[in-house]
Amino acid sequence: MNRYQTQLRALRAAFPYTIPIFAGFWFLGLTYGIYMNVSGFSFLYPMFMSLTIFAGSVEFITVNLLLGAFNPLQALFLTLMVNARHLFYGLSMLDKYRGLGWRKVYLIFGMCDESFSINCTAPIPEGMDRGWFYFFVTLLNHFYWFSGSTLGGIFGGLIHFDTQGLDFVMTAMFVVIFLEQWLKDKDHTSALVGLGASAVCLALFGPDDFIIPAMLAILGSLTLLRGPLERKGALV
Repeated sequence: MNRYQTQLRALRAAFPYTIPIFAGFWFLGLTYGIYMNVSGFSFLYPMFMSLTIFAGSVEFITVNLLLGAFNPLQALFLTLMVNARHLFYGLSMLDKYRGLGWRKVYLIFGMCDESFSINCTAPIPEGMDRGWFYFFVTLLNHFYWFSGSTLGGIFGGLIHFDTQGLDFVMTAMFVVIFLEQWLKDKDHTSALVGLGASAVCLALFGPDDFIIPAMLAILGSLTLLRGPLERKGALV
């Protein structure tokens, strides 16, 4: 099997896993592009931001950062807080991404919640190049977001309706992801640990500073519970 056939086989295997992401990302991307448009930005902003940032929640937040006073340190720490979970995603993918050459660079850049979920759990067919499978999952999801955001920015000016509440769409997406995982898993210990740790940290640190402590608390708790959870098949 030559290189082209290897890549095509991996693309065909990866595509079905990304179809649900396509539906969600296109809606969210269109919403983001429209939100940027009604906030006074041309379609070039959502187009290049979705291409180079590729972090939906941060991109929504960036709208307010661009409209406010220039404060790069605030942007840096806010981005770190919002996407702190990616630190833990990266640690869990070290073995899977090892030895993948230049593809590893793109896989690190393009890791999002949905790509992480697929690449972490999807069974790779026997004999398939896992690197190309991971690559095409990430590339397809990136393209869905990029194309949706760009089209939303282009056609946002043609759509006239009350856009209040569009920025809540990311919260809704994470709620849906959580519910899907809850329905998929038979054992909800890890989900309850996450909810409990988040609630405690929210009470202790407040809504502006609880994310990183919550992530650390979740990581510590799941590390302690890893043995029992793996024996029950509740932790990947």
